[in-house]
Amino acid sequence: MDVYEAVNSRRAVRAFSDKPVHKEVLERVLDAASRAPSSGNLQPWHVYVVTGEPLAQLKRRATARALAGDPGDDREYPMYPAEMTSPYLDRCTSAAAQRYKALGIARDDPDRPMKIAALNSEAFGAPVVLFCYLDRTMGPGQWGDAGMYLQTIMLLLRAEGLHSCPQVMWTMYRKTVSHIVGADDGLVLFCGVSVGFEMEGVPQLRTMRADIAETVSFLGM
Repeated sequence: MDVYEAVNSRRAVRAFSDKPVHKEVLERVLDAASRAPSSGNLQPWHVYVVTGEPLAQLKRRATARALAGDPGDDREYPMYPAEMTSPYLDRCTSAAAQRYKALGIARDDPDRPMKIAALNSEAFGAPVVLFCYLDRTMGPGQWGDAGMYLQTIMLLLRAEGLHSCPQVMWTMYRKTVSHIVGADDGLVLFCGVSVGFEMEGVPQLRTMRADIAETVSFLGM
């Protein structure tokens, strides 16, 4: 698959089939992704690949917490800035409205937060979830490295005909995740990435991006 095609076709899929993903494919993707940029070659990430019964157990526990209205574990880092202004707030609000309308969750539904959490905790039906952790001693530069690493993984997954959905939501249930994967206290959960084949017949949502003129300035050209 052409790189441009991989970038253009990558999107956060929220409806996966139960078709299995073979271990050798994941090994190929993760091995190639290790070439992602890493300042000082620290390669600060550690990934747990969870599938089968361990993932089923994790989904059950996380979903039970979501349906019980559990607000989740204390945040170890903020998902978004405490105060967002335009244009960032506008983009976030618009994308959320599109996303959950497509999932059939009305904006004024009083159970909206619980329903959203329950859908996320099921990993949207994905048969594999990658959990990316970083050592607690790492700083903002290494978090940036982890973002580039995960993007590389998601593009390589497209080359294999697979889709993904990055989910910071899993940090809400970080203690449950750490219990299942065996991560020690020296690691902090960055996010989970659901992986699988897209379910057929489900409407495809692709949120709009800002025009390049809003986010890029050319100098000296």
